[in-house]
Amino acid sequence: MKILIVDDEEISLSSVRRLLQWRGIRDVKTCDSGKDAVRILMEEDFDIVLLDLLMPEVDGIQVLETVKPHRPSTEIIILTAVHDIPTTVKAIRLGAYDYLVKPVDNDLLFLTIERAYERRNLLLGLSASTRASDLEIPPAFSAIITGSPLMKALISYAQVMARGGVPVLITGESGTGKELMARAIHEAGPSPAGPFIAVNVCAIPASMFESHFFGHVKGAFTGAESAHRGYFEQAHGGTLFLDEIGELPLALQAKFLRVIEEKSFTPLGATKPIHVDVRFVSASNSDLDRACREGRFRLDLLYRIRSARIHIPPLRERREDIPLLAGAFLRQAAERHHRDVRGFSPEAMDLLCGAQYPGNVRELAQAVESAVLLADSIVILPRHLGIAAPAPSLSARRLSTLKENDDEHVMYIFTQTGADRKKTARILGITVRQLQRKLSALRTDSRWQALLGDL
Repeated sequence: MKILIVDDEEISLSSVRRLLQWRGIRDVKTCDSGKDAVRILMEEDFDIVLLDLLMPEVDGIQVLETVKPHRPSTEIIILTAVHDIPTTVKAIRLGAYDYLVKPVDNDLLFLTIERAYERRNLLLGLSASTRASDLEIPPAFSAIITGSPLMKALISYAQVMARGGVPVLITGESGTGKELMARAIHEAGPSPAGPFIAVNVCAIPASMFESHFFGHVKGAFTGAESAHRGYFEQAHGGTLFLDEIGELPLALQAKFLRVIEEKSFTPLGATKPIHVDVRFVSASNSDLDRACREGRFRLDLLYRIRSARIHIPPLRERREDIPLLAGAFLRQAAERHHRDVRGFSPEAMDLLCGAQYPGNVRELAQAVESAVLLADSIVILPRHLGIAAPAPSLSARRLSTLKENDDEHVMYIFTQTGADRKKTARILGITVRQLQRKLSALRTDSRWQALLGDL
């Protein structure tokens, strides 16, 4: 979802933007004048525009009147401090989706945005059930944790390719989950009951490549005291996954190509070929096209292993997945190490969502597991993560209503005291009974449900 916020007050811009990002909407742009808003909307397409009315030079009504004919599918929601019925009627007639008066309840704002987004997709000829963000993840891909529309669309494509049984090349940076995707393709393919043989090409000594892949008979070479079934034979009736296939020695690439084409090979020392039914899935974090240009990889082999290509984006390009992944890793680590850790403080989650992750999902998993081991409370705090926090500033506090500020303060004290009700009540200057009522009310808020649990 791509959103533009237009308001001449900097505090309103930053407040709404922070609120949207808190709810997982990362593609947000701001603009502080109606004149600039018209220019931006003429140049870029946005799903939703949150538009203030009272602005100097060009006001919200003029922006709406100018832009809507050119961007009919962009839904514009008026946000203003002035409750004026004639202006409301005029804005709706000009094509505004809704008219909200500041201060706007957060839940109402998000409900309005979701409905406007659904209406936009309906107008574009898409139903809510076919949007990428609403696609259900197939059972075979259930191990891939994601809420990203980009990843869901990718999984949908991968499932189609998996059913065809064609060779698949998975690309992406280290730690993005290429082997997880390969296993899912195997499970969604024509032979899910067959073996899945994963091979790290980098880990095989150059002198042992042929023996590992083709196998050998007893006495084929010095030290071959018994017969050995190679990877091709082990994967018969299933899938052979070759991680970092770009490291395959050039001398072996021609033989490998022949196996793919002929579905047969001859073990070292044998005289008769063995026929196999193997599905090939490969992965690489290097540029194989460049390797072909430099003569390090055969172009004909690349074409054969790349009947379908799936590129997994790095974690920094799908940050909306970070809270989901972090929550899953926390539950797994807490169970594995028998620790009573239930969630992340808002500050800790902000740190996780802002990190760069050159190691991608694998790095996030390791950071969460380390934090679970270090945690001395029921929630993970910034000091447990080992991630450098940005220098504090006057704008570090979140702009919020008095009630939101009150709720966050209660939860901050509650987590800092290790969920000690008596101590929390004493610090807050209220009774334990009053605290209990506040905690009961907070259980209805999705932000605090995991932290409160059954307390």
